[in-house]
Amino acid sequence: MKILPRNLTQPLTAALARWFAKRAPKSDSATLNLRNVYIFFSREGMLFALLLVITFIAGINYGNNLVLGLCFYLVSVWLISFHVTFAHISGLQVRLLEVTLAEAGEPIWVTLQLRSESRQPRRQLAFSFEQRVDKNLSQQTNNRQDDSKLSGDDNRPVLLPRLQEQQIIRLSVPTNHRGQFELPRLQIKTVYPLGIMRAWSYVYFERTAWVYPKPLTFDWQAQYLAASTEDLPTGGQYTQGQDDFERLDNYIEGESLARVSWAHVARGQGMFTKHFADPVGHEQTLDYADMPAAHHEQKLAQLAYGVRTLGQLGVPFQMQLPNEAQSAAAIGQGDPFAQACLLRLAKTL
Repeated sequence: MKILPRNLTQPLTAALARWFAKRAPKSDSATLNLRNVYIFFSREGMLFALLLVITFIAGINYGNNLVLGLCFYLVSVWLISFHVTFAHISGLQVRLLEVTLAEAGEPIWVTLQLRSESRQPRRQLAFSFEQRVDKNLSQQTNNRQDDSKLSGDDNRPVLLPRLQEQQIIRLSVPTNHRGQFELPRLQIKTVYPLGIMRAWSYVYFERTAWVYPKPLTFDWQAQYLAASTEDLPTGGQYTQGQDDFERLDNYIEGESLARVSWAHVARGQGMFTKHFADPVGHEQTLDYADMPAAHHEQKLAQLAYGVRTLGQLGVPFQMQLPNEAQSAAAIGQGDPFAQACLLRLAKTL
């Protein structure tokens, strides 16, 4: 069988994609109906259609009524399958519930709600996102082939053997680059009940996802970053500084007179030296300008590493991005705050 050149099939594929998109406007909820459900012979159905042609020609050529009767019987089976397969997918309601924040190179997880108002259960429905061709992504996928087998993240369609009333499913979408990510079209298909006809539909979601940079390890202010939870200060650890008053000690000759507690001297209690301390590790600042990398994307990746590290350790911190006022950088801690910072990194221009 001769395959058409790629430069000839691409315009046809693009034209069909635009035609499908016009018939299904972008929305986070959709109902499958006559306008956006398509039906044609399946791969096995093409062989069935060939059988219809052969039996019809044989019956006409030899004048055999039994062969013609078989042909008409097969045609009736095909018509019934056509109707049942189309009705089986038509009327299904799909709603987008959640789209997760993802790291570049890792999949985005999309949560969908399916509703069926039909009294009869729907069977053998397959859901999958269209895969985009990306050479870099394909190379990364090949490098992670063994890991994907263990985690189950192989981007295969989700097959529902039975759907009654309502069900929640999750689908993964591979990512590659940081920034705003437009979800590919969702394909819903079925060949139920006989596998002769294939009915399918496309859903185009309006909501977009965000992808933050892949964390890049770096040695930033290593003297302040705790390597593990055991190294974290527990509230009573301080280092010599100028912020918080710590204690009074007897004056030692040669110490700065600026630290002498003159109130005690005035009361005749002797000379004492005031000592101050700063809390260790109670607050960190991740500043874009302090990142050692030379390129913009690498700096953002290093910030992502700092955010992930401090978020996991529970250390209070703030993140300062370019073109942001110093007062706009809020201070927080924990995983929710880290996720908010990662979202800021994903949205940074």
